Amino acid sequence: MKLQLATAVALAACTTLAIAQDRRPDYGPSITLATAKKVAAATIAECQKNKWNVAVAVVDTHGALLYFERLENTQYASNDIAIGKARAAATYQRPTRAFVDAIAKAGPAVLSLGAIYASPGGVPLMVEGKVVGAVGVSGVTGDQDEQCAKAGAGGM
Repeated sequence: MKLQLATAVALAACTTLAIAQDRRPDYGPSITLATAKKVAAATIAECQKNKWNVAVAVVDTHGALLYFERLENTQYASNDIAIGKARAAATYQRPTRAFVDAIAKAGPAVLSLGAIYASPGGVPLMVEGKVVGAVGVSGVTGDQDEQCAKAGAGGM
């Protein structure tokens, strides 16, 4: 039991170190509410084009919710998941897909970092190479959520 715990702690420390060492972009000034609404509109347009019911959350650089919208018939659980994906993308300055990849390489110890959403669909919003917010989408598969979030990020 002690060996398993020591192994898990060591793995978590190595994973944390590996994630912390990769070069993340700097933060820029947070997006405005008007920009958040543009991002959400572009996200929703992509989802509606594909007939996907989703929840969309847009946050500032600190992960504070700026705008939220849920399409009709979207599962209720997607509300919190979309917000969580957006917050994780802003807080960790990377797409939430990065956590899926980290778990595949390092194992589930990555989940011990806190506020992790290891599901695609959270994408940082970038201006001049700096994180200015993030968009999170939930309601369909992770890949489809991410497709919509990327469309939203492109709508700034």
